[in-house]
Amino acid sequence: MNNELKRILSYLNEKHGLDFSGYRVSMVERRVGQRFPFAKCDNYNDYFLYLQDNPDELDNLIDVLTINVSRFFRNSLAFEYLADRILPVIYHQKKETLSHSLRVWSAGCSMGEEPYSTAILIHEYLKEEAVKLKVNIFATDIDGKTLEKAQKAVYPFESIKDVKYRFLKEYFSHSGNSFQLMPEIREMVSFSMYDILDNSSYVPPESIFGDFDMVLCRNVLIYFNTAYQDKIFDKLYRALTRYGYLVLGEAEIPPPKYERCFRRVNDCCHIYQKI
Repeated sequence: MNNELKRILSYLNEKHGLDFSGYRVSMVERRVGQRFPFAKCDNYNDYFLYLQDNPDELDNLIDVLTINVSRFFRNSLAFEYLADRILPVIYHQKKETLSHSLRVWSAGCSMGEEPYSTAILIHEYLKEEAVKLKVNIFATDIDGKTLEKAQKAVYPFESIKDVKYRFLKEYFSHSGNSFQLMPEIREMVSFSMYDILDNSSYVPPESIFGDFDMVLCRNVLIYFNTAYQDKIFDKLYRALTRYGYLVLGEAEIPPPKYERCFRRVNDCCHIYQKI
């Protein structure tokens, strides 16, 4: 990473407390470069000067550096497996240990599609099995603007196109081209800003403590270099309860340092269990 680009990222960290230095260099170069035409700049040095003179541009830069592409039940096979195999196992573990709390963390939640999809599945399971658990789903992201949208839970058709019709009728209201998620699901999820590279904690402060039964960290690791992947995985491992489940993106696997800390639970999707 050249010095001019490092200076831009350092300035962003100074002003907003967000550390993008561990992102893959090629991705950072490409995304920062996307702002050049709008700022009428030709190089990183000019853009850095533009940032200093135009503080609002920092928000635009954050927007292009944070990846907010998601939809409900994205990679549906993984969600089907969670519903059919993982949730029943977790519930029976709870029953055996006399625990009445189910804790989930969605790291890099974007506009909420992932944690809300998980909430729908949990709600369905508890309803069908006529069982009760205290459910805490914590959803975090470094982009405050996307979290505001997540809390409103209003989505275009593109975001809900993979939702089963039964779920769509039961859990969404439709107005024009927008779909509003019902309050009973929205209330299951707590959103907060959190940088997964934060050195001061290994879990979101709002969650108080770790012991998550499930952590979803999908399509996050692929944007970081190997050193930062190790750092993130250390945090994910510590955040999980014993035998907890980690759900990764389709292009992600545990780094070599952590291969023996997890076992893959099936061959069809990237779901791992802490061992």
